[in-house]
Amino acid sequence: MMIYKLAFFLMLAPLSVFAQVEVTLYSNGYIYPHTDDEGGIASKHGLIDEQGLTGWDDAYLFSRTYFAPRTIGVLSVALRLKATAGDSKLSVRLDSSGKGYTLKVPGGSDYVVLPVGDFDVPDARYHCIEIRGISKTGKYYPDIRSVILSGPASANLEYNNKEYRGAPATHLWYASPADSAIAWFYSEVCVPSGVNSRNAYYMTNGFSGGYMGIQVNSGTERRFIFSIWSDYSTNDPKEIPADYAVTLIRKGKDVFTGEFGNEGSGGHSHLTFAWKNGTNYKLLVGARPKVDHTIYTAYYFAPENGEWRLIAEWDKAKTGGKLLSGLYSFVENFGPNGDDYFKADYGNQWVCTSSGTWIEMKDCLLTTTASPLNHPRYDYGAGVENGFFYMYTGGFRDIGNTSLRDPIQRPPTGKAPDIDFLKLP
Repeated sequence: MMIYKLAFFLMLAPLSVFAQVEVTLYSNGYIYPHTDDEGGIASKHGLIDEQGLTGWDDAYLFSRTYFAPRTIGVLSVALRLKATAGDSKLSVRLDSSGKGYTLKVPGGSDYVVLPVGDFDVPDARYHCIEIRGISKTGKYYPDIRSVILSGPASANLEYNNKEYRGAPATHLWYASPADSAIAWFYSEVCVPSGVNSRNAYYMTNGFSGGYMGIQVNSGTERRFIFSIWSDYSTNDPKEIPADYAVTLIRKGKDVFTGEFGNEGSGGHSHLTFAWKNGTNYKLLVGARPKVDHTIYTAYYFAPENGEWRLIAEWDKAKTGGKLLSGLYSFVENFGPNGDDYFKADYGNQWVCTSSGTWIEMKDCLLTTTASPLNHPRYDYGAGVENGFFYMYTGGFRDIGNTSLRDPIQRPPTGKAPDIDFLKLP
């Protein structure tokens, strides 16, 4: 009987009894069509900042604001906005299709809340409110600060209430032999066809004190990257004392080297290289002791070249001569385009000891920077497909499919890499 009473109550209850959720465009909204994240048409004709969507003057542009209902049913929508430049009309829809409303916005100098209408939420996943311009009497469409949601589908609704606009990072931590002196770390990576989001770092060979991987830096530039942190704690490389220095020994052809800061400090090297989606690339990092220093060397093998090539070799001080430990990979979105989708396949991970013994690593676990407290995003996950681990993040596509820190295991290949270390460049 109680179930029927609850259903009857939900049908008759006014929407005001349900929680009202204010989803800001600053943390959850994005402008389309996508343009260069550093400028271009979006910044000239409308942008999203701490105040929400402002300076919007072109009907060619529109916005989508994302959130994740945990309950299906009716969702009532209103907008908090102001139209200082005159009257206007907006089109408002759920998920860019189906029923829409035309919202008349009168001119005014203050923010107001205008009701839009009700939508039916059919499933508990990420959805968006799409806002387009229809007409305006002044130069600009309204400034839109937030989307206000209420009704049955607003119960326990999830959204990002932090300032981070990028997608959360995800990490695979490999179960490596703790009692072995690991001198080499080998892995392979493939970014699937169609995954071309900018500001992407698919880190493959991470270890305590450094990392290596591939990046998408712009619409025209991609890189192999290799960096080593100094053990001196500072975000300014100029502050590193000489006895804590990370010093370049040698580098490969066309490789850029320099310092880095702002996330710790140390030595950075990268090669601009147009690696391709759907292609496997092999990456190798080595470590050897030199008194209380460690010499780190990174190589890559691209099918386009058909051979191992050097990225760089760095001398890191104050390591005690330690070798490789804390092995991991990650997917990182280092820009504000967190509505884009990032995914890579990671496979065939092996380590080689200083005595020359190869050991396959086929077990790992997933962690992420996302959390209900610090970065409430739920569009990330990991697993195994076609014999490789994979990770994805961003795009507001899928709610996480993997429990954090649960073991993930790929099928072993049983075939160690065929590398003659003495013949490496």
